[in-house]
Amino acid sequence: MQLAGRDIFRRSVSARDLFWLGFFAAVLAAWGWLYLMAVERGGPLWAETLASLCGVEAGRAGIGAVWGMWAAMSVAMMLPTLLPMLAGYQRFALRVSRPVAGQAGLVLGFLAVWLGFSGIATLVQVRLSAAGLVDARGVVSVALQGALLMGAGLWQFTGVKARCQSACLSPMAYFLGRFRAGFGGGLRMGLEIGRDCLGCCWAIMALGFVGGVMNLGWMGVATVLMVLEKLPGPGQAVRRPLGGVMVASALAVWGMGI
Repeated sequence: MQLAGRDIFRRSVSARDLFWLGFFAAVLAAWGWLYLMAVERGGPLWAETLASLCGVEAGRAGIGAVWGMWAAMSVAMMLPTLLPMLAGYQRFALRVSRPVAGQAGLVLGFLAVWLGFSGIATLVQVRLSAAGLVDARGVVSVALQGALLMGAGLWQFTGVKARCQSACLSPMAYFLGRFRAGFGGGLRMGLEIGRDCLGCCWAIMALGFVGGVMNLGWMGVATVLMVLEKLPGPGQAVRRPLGGVMVASALAVWGMGI
């Protein structure tokens, strides 16, 4: 009876199903961890972490906690933006042996890029916190808030942003020209896709310093905006208006600070 149950499970649950279950479980787990951290914000653990960053030398535990926070943000906010690419891969790789291994490699390569970004963001936060320019609610300096918003807004109008976004908007075109089978091929494609995604989305992620790195509301809005930017339909239509809103917000922040 037990063997029969296992056989039924194997028939009903494919490797592809397990991949998608793991994918969405990772996203939900990251959001859950961020929620717990947000609830803790202002409590003993969060205060201890900030205190360690504001010291003369940031402790390893404090830096590790901040990196973990940025890493969780990357998983929670960036993995949903990968869905169009993963769906495109799945359609393209129907006749490839072991397509799930390639999908898994693609996700790991993509995350490797964003975990690297998390390391850079951690170092920036450590420096800003030590200088008294950022706290749990975001950047303290009005001038720096405006500068971050202005920089992110202007980035929306650059050619680099347009090229990186274009790569994200055309999954099938990407796979037609660069498809590689297997886990290693997926890993390499994931690194390339992660690079393009980083060029497309790093400025919006950096606005966490303005909205507050543990502000779940900001994270939710930013995730929706980044997903919209990668959808073939609304993607191009969203980019420039979003940049205009950021530039206007920067001017408003500077104006209120005068």
